[in-house]
Amino acid sequence: MGKMPREPEAFGETVLRILHRSCPDSSLELAGPMSLVIDGRRLDLDNLYRMVLNDPDRGVEIVENYLDRMIEGDTYTNSPLPLCIARSRIMPRIQPESIFNRLDKELVAHVPFVNGTVIVFVMDLPEVTVSISTEQMIRWGLQPDDLEEISRHNLGRYAPKLNLQIINSSEGGRAAILSQNDGYDAARLLLGHLYRKLAPEMEGDFYVATPSRDMFVAMTCDPENFVDRLRRKVEREYRRLPYPITNELFIVTRDGVAGTAA
Repeated sequence: MGKMPREPEAFGETVLRILHRSCPDSSLELAGPMSLVIDGRRLDLDNLYRMVLNDPDRGVEIVENYLDRMIEGDTYTNSPLPLCIARSRIMPRIQPESIFNRLDKELVAHVPFVNGTVIVFVMDLPEVTVSISTEQMIRWGLQPDDLEEISRHNLGRYAPKLNLQIINSSEGGRAAILSQNDGYDAARLLLGHLYRKLAPEMEGDFYVATPSRDMFVAMTCDPENFVDRLRRKVEREYRRLPYPITNELFIVTRDGVAGTAA
């Protein structure tokens, strides 16, 4: 184990050296302080950098594990699974629309969502998750809506029992924290039975915050000072955690999920 540099440019250079040991025959170069180009494909290091900052004593180990999973994922991408095998492994993830600042929107299988986000799809494999491209979707003979239906169904079966921590505030509000720690905490916002499960605890319609992939907090819609305090915490976590999604709140009603972004 060892620490990684905190200065972004030095961090990128160190990641490049570690990756070169694993892929000596690949074409590798820095495209910026927090961006690598691997055989013509760009790899942004922002999420990896945030992961290391949250556990600096394990920095080198975190980087090595991250790169190993990336390489393993590339192996599956180059040898795609047939739909009959992949179908039960297709899962949804909520991502910010800003991912298309660095990815070609036409190449990523996705459907629009609310609050400036989209739903993308991955194959959940034993040691890695692999993004599903538009090319793969077409090869399977599917449309984005088909992937959404399949992935939501699989999400509901993935861990049917939600481990919720209910917290009562002295201000009068109530929050429910979901922490499955399986990479799909925020995606639970897409569960079809979410309102039925939480509405009794939240006394009706409720807000959900998903500042990052691994954080889900439901909260009552009042009192105002309680919601404002949690909003500030959501903003901090959105800026701090890896895989950020949005600092906006979603509102969950009997009719579905809506955004609160202006």
